[in-house]
Amino acid sequence: MQNDLQVNSKMTNAKKTKDFRQKLYSQRYLLAMAIPGVIWMLIFNYIPMAGIVIAFKQYNIVKPISAAPWVGFMHFTEFFADDNFWLIMKNTIGISFFKLIIGFPLPIMFALLLNEITSVRFKKSVQTISYLPHFLSWVVLGGILMNWLSDVGIINNILMGLGLSSERINYLAKAEYFWGIAVVSDIWKELGWSAIIYLAAIAGIDPEMYEAATIDGAGRFRRMFSITLPSITPTISILFILAISGLLNANFDQILVLKNSLNISSSNVVDIYVYTMGIQNARFSYATAVGLFKSIIAFILLFSANLGSKKLNGTGIF
Repeated sequence: MQNDLQVNSKMTNAKKTKDFRQKLYSQRYLLAMAIPGVIWMLIFNYIPMAGIVIAFKQYNIVKPISAAPWVGFMHFTEFFADDNFWLIMKNTIGISFFKLIIGFPLPIMFALLLNEITSVRFKKSVQTISYLPHFLSWVVLGGILMNWLSDVGIINNILMGLGLSSERINYLAKAEYFWGIAVVSDIWKELGWSAIIYLAAIAGIDPEMYEAATIDGAGRFRRMFSITLPSITPTISILFILAISGLLNANFDQILVLKNSLNISSSNVVDIYVYTMGIQNARFSYATAVGLFKSIIAFILLFSANLGSKKLNGTGIF
């Protein structure tokens, strides 16, 4: 009996191995296309992870890493004791939180409304206009925003013309306006582009479901909330998990372009702090420790969001 079970187990394993090889062969062209991406990820994402060790050393660029003395958690302790620690965390989490609660649902709403447009020409025009800012770098958009938000810019001209403001304000010179500028400008740049994946998910919904709902007397909004939105919920869940994991990413490029000495109290986020300490001050070990701390928090957030999503709707990344 035991011998028969072993034979059956071996035959099952052999069949699984054969099926796996056949599947790999049938998808060989797709796998070949993925190889450059895998190589790129190995070179730029995984191999550099060996440098994390300098977070626990007192690294000096003129000496090899192996010669650097171990200091343990000294750099982490120094960061937590830094007078700017709570300010940096408040700015990072604050900006990212408002981007999440405002910027995350807007592309979903935009995609739902865009899907309801019947005029193909108008729909394509709206899509094109909404996508355009994504293809402009933050260097270009930063220059535009600096012009618009200056005391002689178009924003002040409009507010003064409508009588909504009695004085001209250089908004980027005021720390109290920076969070709002960061959130609104990020939404302006990425709204259309972020909606693409939702539009793709909507395109995969069975049209017969809409036809059946129409026959039953469901209107556009009823079909939107009863068919479209539930059908793209798995996509929304996965993107929300990824958004939660990036809560400590306040968009380095954007903040670097828009920050200045006058708004630094609101624009000094973790990424800017790492850049300042690591590149400008050449404190590589300290900057690596701060970056590692951020990555650990991101992993915890990712794992927690994934666990919560799987419990709520059964959808998760892993």
